[in-house]
Amino acid sequence: MAHSSSPLASEIAIKHTSSDHSDVETSDGRKDRVAFERKTMRRVDLWLLPLLGMLYALALIDRTNLGVARITGMDRDLKLSKGARYSIVSAVYFVPYIIFQLPSNLFLRHLGVRNWLTFCVVAWGVVQLAMGFVPNWGLLAFCRVLLGAFEAGFFPALVFVITTWYTRHEVQKRLACFYIVSILAGGFSAIFAYLLSLLGGKLGIAGWAWIFIIEGAITIAFGVVAWFFISDFPDKNTFLSPEETAFVLERVEHDRGDSIPDELTKQKLIEHLLDWKVWVFSLMYMCATMPAYAIGFFITIILRGMGWSVTDSLLLSAPPFVFAAVSIMFFAWISDKYRHRALFIAIQAIITIIGLILTGFSSSPWARYIGLFLSNAGSAGCIPAILAYTSNNITSHTKRAVSTAMVISFSGIGGIFATTVFRQADFPNYLPGIYATLACQVFMIILLAITTTYFWRQNQRTRAMTAPAIGGQSAFLYTL
Repeated sequence: MAHSSSPLASEIAIKHTSSDHSDVETSDGRKDRVAFERKTMRRVDLWLLPLLGMLYALALIDRTNLGVARITGMDRDLKLSKGARYSIVSAVYFVPYIIFQLPSNLFLRHLGVRNWLTFCVVAWGVVQLAMGFVPNWGLLAFCRVLLGAFEAGFFPALVFVITTWYTRHEVQKRLACFYIVSILAGGFSAIFAYLLSLLGGKLGIAGWAWIFIIEGAITIAFGVVAWFFISDFPDKNTFLSPEETAFVLERVEHDRGDSIPDELTKQKLIEHLLDWKVWVFSLMYMCATMPAYAIGFFITIILRGMGWSVTDSLLLSAPPFVFAAVSIMFFAWISDKYRHRALFIAIQAIITIIGLILTGFSSSPWARYIGLFLSNAGSAGCIPAILAYTSNNITSHTKRAVSTAMVISFSGIGGIFATTVFRQADFPNYLPGIYATLACQVFMIILLAITTTYFWRQNQRTRAMTAPAIGGQSAFLYTL
C-alpha cells in the first residue's frame, strides 16, 4: 500500500514497521502489542464517544422537542394548527441545516474542532432558550432557522472526526454507540419535557416555554464544559501519549492509507463532488432519516391520534427508542463482525417497511404501536449503518470531509420531506406520509443494490489486476 509522503507518516511507518518485526519474534511481543492496542483504543472510546454522544443527544432533543411543546400548550398560544404553520416551523430548520454543512466541514481543520463545536453548541443553546420567549409563530420560525444554522456544522463534524480515529471494520460499532446515547436521551426527552411543562405559570411563563428555556440552559452549560474535553483529529490530539498517537495513526494508515490529511484544492473539491457514489450515499441517507425524523417530530402526536391521553402518549413514546437502541447495537456488532454492510442495511429497511405498514394500516392501536417499535428501530439503525458504509468506501481526509457533509446534509432534505408529507390535514393516520416513507425505503434498497453490485465488480477487477487501484491504494477493496 502506498503511504503518505508526509514526514510524520514516514516516521510512523518506520517506527511501527520495526515494532511489528519485534512483535512477531515472540508470543510475548504479540501479547504486549494486543494489550497496548486494547488499552489505547479503549482510552480513545471513553474520551470521544460518551461526550460527543451526549452533545448530539442535546442537538436531537433541541430540534425535535416541538412535538411535546405543541401538545402542552404551544399549539393553542401560537395558533400552530392554523393552515400549515406547524409544518412550516418544523421544515424551515432544515434549509440552513442543508446549506451550511459542507462549508463547515471543509474549514473544520482551520476553525479547530474544539472551538468550532463549542461555538455551535453554545449558540444553538442560546437560540433554544430564546424560543421560550417568542410571542408568535413567525418569530418561532425565525428561531428555528437560526437553530438549523448553528446545528448544521455539528453532526457532520462529529462523524468526520470519529471516522478518522478508527479502522473501517470497527467504525460502525463506534458510530452506533455514539448514536445510541442520542437515541436513548431522545426517547426519554418527551417525558422530561412534559415534567418541565408542569412548571407552567411559574414567573408568569407558560409550561411549553419552560421546555425551551430549561433545555436551552442545559445545552449552554454542556457546551461550556465540553470545551475542556473535546478532542481534535488524531494527528492533533492532546490526550494520548506520542506513542499512542503514533499507534492510532499507523492502524489507520495500514487499513486505508489516509491517516495524514491531504490538502484541499479546488480540483479535488470538484472531483469529490462529481463522484456519483457520494450522491447515491446521500440519497440513501435521506431515505433512512425521513422516517426517523417523522417519528421524532410526530410520535407523541401519532400516539394522541390513537386515543391515548397526553400523559400516556408521552410515557409510551419512550419504549420504542429503548428497543431501537438494542437493535442498533446488535446490527452494528454483527455488521462489523462479518465486515459487511449492505445486507444488514437492507434487513433494517425491510423492518422499517413492516413497521410502517402496521402503523399506517392496522386498526388495532397496539398493532400500530408495535409498528412504531419496528419502524423506529429499522430507520434509526440504518443511520449509523449508512454512515459506516460511506466512510468504509472512501479514502483521503478531503473526500471524507466532503462526503460526510454531503451525506448528512441530505438528512435535512429527509427532514423537510417528513415535515411536509405528514400534514395536519391527514391527522390521525397520516396516510400520505406513510406512503411517501414506504416509497423512500424501497428506493433506498434499490440504490443499495446498485452500489453493492458496482463495488463487487470493482473488487473483482482489482483482485484480477485489470483495474486501477481503488482510491490510489493498491490494497484497498470496497466494503460490500
